[in-house]
Amino acid sequence: MRTIDDFNFRNRKALIRVDFNVPLDENSQITDDTRLRAAIPTIKKIIDEGGAVILMSHLGRPKTGPEEKYSLKHIVADLSEKLGVSVHFANDCIGDEAQEKAKALGNGEVLLLENVRFYPEETKGDEAFAEKLASLGDIYVNDAFGTAHRAHASTTIAAKFFADKCCGYVMQQELVNAEKVLGEPTRPFTAIMGGAKVSDKILIIDRLLDVADNLIIGGGMSYTFSKAKGGNIGKSLLEADKMDLTKELEAKAKAKGVNLILPVDTVIADDFDKDANKKTVPAGKIPDDWQGLDIGPETIKLFSETIKNSKTILWNGPMGVFEFPAFAVGTEAIAKSLVSATEKGAFSLIGGGDSASAINNLGYGDKVSYVSTGGGALLEYMEGKVLPGVAALEE
Repeated sequence: MRTIDDFNFRNRKALIRVDFNVPLDENSQITDDTRLRAAIPTIKKIIDEGGAVILMSHLGRPKTGPEEKYSLKHIVADLSEKLGVSVHFANDCIGDEAQEKAKALGNGEVLLLENVRFYPEETKGDEAFAEKLASLGDIYVNDAFGTAHRAHASTTIAAKFFADKCCGYVMQQELVNAEKVLGEPTRPFTAIMGGAKVSDKILIIDRLLDVADNLIIGGGMSYTFSKAKGGNIGKSLLEADKMDLTKELEAKAKAKGVNLILPVDTVIADDFDKDANKKTVPAGKIPDDWQGLDIGPETIKLFSETIKNSKTILWNGPMGVFEFPAFAVGTEAIAKSLVSATEKGAFSLIGGGDSASAINNLGYGDKVSYVSTGGGALLEYMEGKVLPGVAALEE
């Protein structure tokens, strides 16, 4: 696959698929600009070389066409400030206005198109729609790794209309860093899996058992493991139909010599509420009317010790309900352990989604090796699936 460093963009119009699906508050202000900041080096490389940039992205999940709250016009001011140039905006992503503004774009200038998902043809991967998008530029750059697992018009289909196509820096870094974990990791390699459901992570856990030395299981999914071992989990999260699977995963870990580490104690609450009463109990000893919402202090010590002795670490999924400060202790402790291990020379990859939010909100984003913006795309890549957006650049 070619990268943007394989091209000189002088006098060229680059059509870039970026991932500007950023969260906005009720006043349409960006509350987390991570994805915006991630795309800046790719855009700047092109305009600094004397090329012109046409940006396309989605925002949110509009249902029946244009919706004011999902308009990309809300990010123009912020993007202009970050780039140091006045970003032009087209009120549509295809049609006369988009064509005229793209045609009039001078070298060093940037045009942001309106939300591609205002057209249902985008998510359907419609070829005619993709061709209209493709007509706006003469070189295609995909820098939206977070949407590379979708065969949408702008993320995959548009690439076929270009002789010259490549990945941007975000896409390149995501793939390179994923391979540092999946390829030949420096050992010991510890994978930390959290989040609510075992079912969401079955495939990646299965794949990690082939490469990891240690596999830490925390978060809501750990209660299904606990219940399957005969523990009492009260009203904690449970996927009853996945209990046999957890036994299979434990057996596979044992057969492969992988150290599968589960919580030994749990912080429980009498209600799913930020102000609920809480106490700590041993794992598998949760009273009937209580529920586990975080890992306990002994588990924090156990997990942290393993992390600090690791040379490669992958973290995907929080250890508890970290949105509630009272139950964010475990997630924060794991984040600190990752920072400590990284300072000692370990390679640490934070696997998108809630883990990325947690590490950034704690102010540790620049103290670990790499924070993925890929979310579901990274998981699918790590599961061994072919990502359509990546494959389209290799054709």
